Amino acid sequence: MSDSIKHECGIAMLRLRKPLSYYFEKYGTPMYAMNKMYLLMEKQHNRGQDGAGIANFKLDTKPGQRYISRYRSIDPNPIQDIFRKITKKYRKGLKTGGDKFYDSEWFKDNVAFSGEVWLGHLRYGTHGVNSIENCHPKLRQNNWRSRNLAVAGNFNMTNVDELFDILVKLGQHPKEKADTVTVLEKIGHFLDDENQKIFEKYKGELSNAEITERIETELDVQRILQRACKDFDGGYAMAGLIGSGTSFVARDPSGIRPAYYYADDEIVVVASEKPAIKTAFGVEYSEIKEITPGHALIIEKDGSYSEKSFRDPLEKKSCSFERIYFSRGNDPEIYTERKNLGKLLLPQIFESIDHDLKNTVFSYIPNTAETSFLGMMEGIGEYLAEYRKDRIVKGDLDDKELHDLMLLHPRVEKLVLKDAKLRTFITDDNSRDDLVSNVYDTTYEVINKNVDTLVVIDDSIVRGTTLEKSILRTLDRLEPKKIIIVSSAPQIRYPDCYGIDMSRLKEFVAFRAALELLKERGMENLIDEVYEKCKSAVEERTNINYVKELYAPFTDEEISDRIAKIVTPENMKAEVSVIYQTVDNLHKACPNHLGDWYFTGDFPTPGGMYVVNKAFTFFMEGKTVRAY
Repeated sequence: MSDSIKHECGIAMLRLRKPLSYYFEKYGTPMYAMNKMYLLMEKQHNRGQDGAGIANFKLDTKPGQRYISRYRSIDPNPIQDIFRKITKKYRKGLKTGGDKFYDSEWFKDNVAFSGEVWLGHLRYGTHGVNSIENCHPKLRQNNWRSRNLAVAGNFNMTNVDELFDILVKLGQHPKEKADTVTVLEKIGHFLDDENQKIFEKYKGELSNAEITERIETELDVQRILQRACKDFDGGYAMAGLIGSGTSFVARDPSGIRPAYYYADDEIVVVASEKPAIKTAFGVEYSEIKEITPGHALIIEKDGSYSEKSFRDPLEKKSCSFERIYFSRGNDPEIYTERKNLGKLLLPQIFESIDHDLKNTVFSYIPNTAETSFLGMMEGIGEYLAEYRKDRIVKGDLDDKELHDLMLLHPRVEKLVLKDAKLRTFITDDNSRDDLVSNVYDTTYEVINKNVDTLVVIDDSIVRGTTLEKSILRTLDRLEPKKIIIVSSAPQIRYPDCYGIDMSRLKEFVAFRAALELLKERGMENLIDEVYEKCKSAVEERTNINYVKELYAPFTDEEISDRIAKIVTPENMKAEVSVIYQTVDNLHKACPNHLGDWYFTGDFPTPGGMYVVNKAFTFFMEGKTVRAY
């Protein structure tokens, strides 16, 4: 994506199912779990540009022994920083214990981060300052082991105000109004309540120490989550560790945010992306399972595990944007989907170039668009195979025509290069714009000037700023006749509220295009009408997206044409055209991931409808804060 945006966080959980001595003997190292956690997190580094954190719980420790360890970091390389510190702890243990360091009992008793339960988090913040306090896992500590809770997640809640009020009614005094705090405290409240119920059950019958043991074995995590999460509105994959040794990963009822797991007799592992599990443990993709929406994978203290329902599942709307851009493309399903996205764009592209492959050059920007570009090229290859066959079957070709036909192929060039990450510290706006326009460079003398058409595919076009300020200016230096920018994603028209930093309507070039068309055609009154409807919808919590009405008067092609005008820089010589993927073709390419609210406005939860209406009222009132 040439327009930089922030997006989802990542989670990694590992539970060892056998005694530590088993791993020491089989793998010949005390660092088996740590090494696996490092791989799980590093292979999801794309989700952790702002910070990272890790927590480790030890099972069945004696009173007086520390059993919870946690590190968090906002270092420029947070994963390496965290594991450097853990390794330092290990080296200290080796220096202190000598050969005893390789004895599993001594190791667990004397070295930090030596427990059986691990939880890692990669933070890609969508709002707020980048401070260590914003990094997960979050801890809720207590002197009762079974009341300790660590939570980390990939989530955004749309109803933080409502959840905050619920905590206040429960008698709590939250220290801040943030979805991470409300989630931690709400689960923590019902964890406390579950503890107390079991305590009351055995009070007077057993000693307090005996009751503690009963609590740790009888905790009903499914019931805790059913009670805690019933009011959550948002997209989430939440992972939690309880001090007694039970752990869980809960996924939202619509399956918006991803969560995958693998289990065998040695481990249970959870991650936000399948390739991380594949790489770390060398298992087959077919062995990696997806956590069912509305269910939690619960790993009990004894290591047994199961998926249990805590919310009634809704229609599955897992995020398609994740498939288009954010997740690593070495997942075979994602790789295939992205290739199909490129291939499905060909009818529109052929129409735009009038089927003139001889005078068309194909390329892509940025590097993440390479896979959809490969799909586009594969589709052109299939088209040419049919074209050659038809021409040859007709039998009306002379030798030169046959020779030219066999040589006909798509022209491919590396046209756009990200030359450097220039620092825009210059305060003068004109000078800064000049620097931005030179972030990208190009390959010269590969284009037939004023003859060739350039087709450049991008993952998606969100704001259009980079196109206008840099990419189109750069391509225009080659002096093509026409430039066609192709987006493998449909037009982004609506804000996201489930974990991706796209919350302000005015930033979307498609929204700007619709407003320009409304004003050009004398339909400004519709803008005011929608504003009034949105205000009422926010007050009454009406489950209707009224912002759709702003786009309704126009075809997708009309919006695309206006976007082309918006992103075309002044004094541009080449003609500029913009082609977007269709929503129908998006669903064909990603049939199992139908979350398309960015493009259609069909939000899977009531909170999404509330946010989009609120976002438009904020736009009309000149408020620049996000709407959730």
